[in-house]
Amino acid sequence: MATQPAPQGLPIFYQDLVPLNSNEHGSFKSRPMDSAKFMQGQHAIPLTVEEFVSASRNFPIIFSAGDNPVPLALMGMNEGVNVFLDEEGKFSSPVYLPAYIRRYPFMLARLRPDSDELTLCFDPTSEVIGDFKDEGTALFDGNEATDTTREILKFCEDFEQAGARTAAFVEELQKYGLLMEGEVAIQQEGKEAPYVYRGFQMVNEEKLRDMRGDELRKINQNGMLPLIHAHLFSLQLVRDIFALQVQQGKVPVADGAATA
Repeated sequence: MATQPAPQGLPIFYQDLVPLNSNEHGSFKSRPMDSAKFMQGQHAIPLTVEEFVSASRNFPIIFSAGDNPVPLALMGMNEGVNVFLDEEGKFSSPVYLPAYIRRYPFMLARLRPDSDELTLCFDPTSEVIGDFKDEGTALFDGNEATDTTREILKFCEDFEQAGARTAAFVEELQKYGLLMEGEVAIQQEGKEAPYVYRGFQMVNEEKLRDMRGDELRKINQNGMLPLIHAHLFSLQLVRDIFALQVQQGKVPVADGAATA
């Protein structure tokens, strides 16, 4: 279930990053996004902990494999499959949009490796920002940022802070040994062998039940327990996502087992 890396090691969706500034982009405007073509083929979208409850109503929430797991909302069970987007890049049904999607094409980036300063950047390949003549909202008024740009900056700052809280949550899960390698087997009607999905992590319910009382009390008091339950309940949606893939004809050919 690993997500393919973006070009040049950039985060998913982003094809390039340019610092936003009034000297070069003084006439630029931002316009509403008509479609989400930029996320076609992306089946796993990063989540922050604040979004677990809202996202769990629509998507299975898993954790990426490896030593530094990241919470992900599954929009498809296989690489390159997003069951919620049509061919025009529009959502086929109303669903919760993770903040990672709503942030695009902007993000805060560290331009110098020897500095902790973050700069507001954007993806110049996006169709929602540019030197538009008759549409969009101005990003600068002379040399000053407009309210629109300040709101974008605030959203990106809030996202970074949420990301830090999410990293701390995952670190606590690891400290208590609550994450384990996940595996889901789905038996499709008429198929001899099940589809088996691996390459992700999930909370170990047995270890959760066996936690000492003081440990359980601590993760309940610090707000972790509701997030863990949202994650576990959301896993019931795995079969719904798979069923949508079947309906859309996007299930890979099985040769005994499918591993993603």
